Amino acid sequence: MRIMDRGTASMQTLLGTVVFQIGPAIFDITAAAIFLALRLRAWIAVIVFTTLGAYIPMTVILTEWRGKFRRELNSLDNARGARATDALLNYETVKLFGNEPLEERQYAKAIDDYQGVDYKLSASMNALNVAQSGVVFVGMAAGMTVCTAGVADGSLTVGDVVLFVTLMQQLYAPLNFFGSYYRMLQSAMLDMEGIFDLLGTKPAINDALGASPLPKPATGVEAYGIEFRDIYFSYMPSSVGDSTAAVLKGINFMAPAGQTTALVGETGSGKTSILKLLLRFYDPQGGSILINGIDCSQVTLTSLRSIIGVVPQDTVLFNDTISYNIRYGRPTASEEEVCDAAEGACIAETIETRFPLGFNTIVGERGLRLSGGEKQRVAFARAILKNPPILVLDEATSALDSITERRIQTTLASKRQGRTVLVVAHRLSTIRDADRIVVMRRGEIAEVGSHEQLVEREGGLYAEMWAKQAEGIDQGQASGAASYAALKDLAAVSSTSNLEDEVGTGM
Repeated sequence: MRIMDRGTASMQTLLGTVVFQIGPAIFDITAAAIFLALRLRAWIAVIVFTTLGAYIPMTVILTEWRGKFRRELNSLDNARGARATDALLNYETVKLFGNEPLEERQYAKAIDDYQGVDYKLSASMNALNVAQSGVVFVGMAAGMTVCTAGVADGSLTVGDVVLFVTLMQQLYAPLNFFGSYYRMLQSAMLDMEGIFDLLGTKPAINDALGASPLPKPATGVEAYGIEFRDIYFSYMPSSVGDSTAAVLKGINFMAPAGQTTALVGETGSGKTSILKLLLRFYDPQGGSILINGIDCSQVTLTSLRSIIGVVPQDTVLFNDTISYNIRYGRPTASEEEVCDAAEGACIAETIETRFPLGFNTIVGERGLRLSGGEKQRVAFARAILKNPPILVLDEATSALDSITERRIQTTLASKRQGRTVLVVAHRLSTIRDADRIVVMRRGEIAEVGSHEQLVEREGGLYAEMWAKQAEGIDQGQASGAASYAALKDLAAVSSTSNLEDEVGTGM
């Protein structure tokens, strides 16, 4: 944003300076120089053109030299703005760890670095001004010497000397402005470099040449089957051959049309990367992703993403109303449809009872006024409103309590009919009813099957994960029961002590 603001302002400066300042200044300098050359002695003309010939190249060379300081200043200005923005966006983290002094020191260092380069830039400008003044004074002194000699031998009059001085001042005033204007132009061009770089940046993922919209299923039913065929992927393309750096290593599985497919596995096994590849945030370095047999890379991004609805684990909302954030899934939806989607996501009651402005409540930057569970339910409502044929759930209920999670699971079960659902989950209890479960480990597929098949597989990874989660639940319940019993005992002891105190007081 800093680059864009600085660049657009520089464009206005550039156009205004060229049209209204430099053009008239060049005309003024040329007219004065020609008149002095024709009216006075030839030596004066030589001095004038020599002065101009030294002044302009020197100004250009020194101004170009100052350009490196301007570039560095812009870079440090961007860093200073980024430092302040980052601290403000993450103010909760700063306060949680009590690191306000650290942020102050870092911001102060950014300002010190900026001021250091700004000092160099100002000093270099003063050096340029001194050099320009020196050239002007040398030219003026040389011209006065010739004029004095002319007055002495009677070839020139005192009036000619006055004319020379007056016209030289008339000449050097715009010439001095020309140096300032050139500096302004150079600063504007340097400031515009950033915005030109932004405008010249090409997205890494584009529509392929001749890409066409993804066709609807031939059967007329809004169902799309997904196939991942021999996928190799790394976030650092140069390291695809390195097995330690590769995120996905030869992934092969299918998500049949109209069925629910779950992806489970340890953290870092590549589950979320698969979803990013499906949405074409990245392209794999090997293999292909097919939807109804058509390679995703050969269809338009708009048609691909239009059929996919996503409920992310980390939901980010616009600084607008709750209604706007839900309607973002389908901007043309009516208020009634927005309310129905909120009801399906189990957040309508919360909106109506907790927020005085209801659906017109502003959620704040990135949705900071809502809790994690509320943001996740808004994202779920947004996906319901979009009503996509492919639904992607990335830990969509991780921030919800168990009661709300069950209600949303019920809603989700009714929405699965005729819809392809791809679920990423860590809590295995949420995907027990999935038609197919793909178990991943270190970028590879370890097992595939239904919940019953995988649980019964002796020594299987899924069975081990299920047993550990079940053991954790049992231990949690036992711990809860023990805590409850301890509280009951404590309450009983407290009641007995109070009774004894009362009896003692009465006696």
